[in-house]
Amino acid sequence: MAERLVEEYRGGTLENIHYGHICGIDDTGQVVYSAGDPHWVSFMRSAAKPFQAVPAFVHGIGDAYGLTDRELTLLTASHRAEPYHVEALESMSRKIGIGEECLVCAQTYPFSMSARDELVLGGKPRRRIYHNCSGKHLGVLALCKALGYGIEGYDQPSHPAQSQILKTVSLFSGCKEEEIQLGTDGCGFPVFALPLNRIAAMFLKLACPDLIEDPAVRKAAEHISRIMNEYHDMVSAPWFICSNLLKDPNIAAKGGAKGIYGFALRKERLSFALKVLDGSEDEWPLIIASILEQIDYGNKETIDRMYSLTPRELKNDAGLVVGSNKAVFRLTGA
Repeated sequence: MAERLVEEYRGGTLENIHYGHICGIDDTGQVVYSAGDPHWVSFMRSAAKPFQAVPAFVHGIGDAYGLTDRELTLLTASHRAEPYHVEALESMSRKIGIGEECLVCAQTYPFSMSARDELVLGGKPRRRIYHNCSGKHLGVLALCKALGYGIEGYDQPSHPAQSQILKTVSLFSGCKEEEIQLGTDGCGFPVFALPLNRIAAMFLKLACPDLIEDPAVRKAAEHISRIMNEYHDMVSAPWFICSNLLKDPNIAAKGGAKGIYGFALRKERLSFALKVLDGSEDEWPLIIASILEQIDYGNKETIDRMYSLTPRELKNDAGLVVGSNKAVFRLTGA
């Protein structure tokens, strides 16, 4: 059964309920916290990006093409195509020698409203590089070029670059490749459906790479997790949850479309994956703040940042308080 995660009240009347599932594991892989079904199967969507980037890091595309750590962070990103994102993406494209016309993701305008409005008012066209997955695509294209793979069909499951990514997901999750259900993501790439406890295991290894046996993969995970914290605003944007969680150097985190989120705590060696069943992302900060409070997480600044993103007071368009948002679940084990 799904759990009530968040209730929204207008005045004193319940208006909306957001159901879902939460799984928390320790470094033995045991489920130690849960709400709803900790084994619920969900597509990872963009929460998979740090892991899709691993083969490119293993094969040293940063050194091969002179990419900075700031640029490499975009391989993990759901960026908002702010000017600083676009500048770094264009630099990557030049260094790799791959034009944006090679990207299979659609031409679009930025997710950032201010960046989009400026382009539209200026009569500027949509571009593939504005797509929030373009950094991931450039990274896979760089991997193809470095290893001599053809770029034709680089988005297809049968392509050798995608085969490497699937092996990586298998390694991090502990699932056999044939057990991983595949779909097609919004950007055109294969996307992976896994139980929440396995998604949590992936984030735990990202946060605690000592759990990874393969030394090359361990080194790649260390690099990826470090730069995601160091260049947190490259991962999304200052007003979005990922960048705000990643300000905390103790946390590895990434969300994906349709309500999926994963994060892990380094010192505590705990990891969580959650799914909001109606696909909403607005409730993520409230849910994560409540998880952190229930496990007595020590960094109150991180919890406060979550509440600043999804305030417990519900305001209307004029800024008047008209209701409330409440995380109503209790974690078993907490």
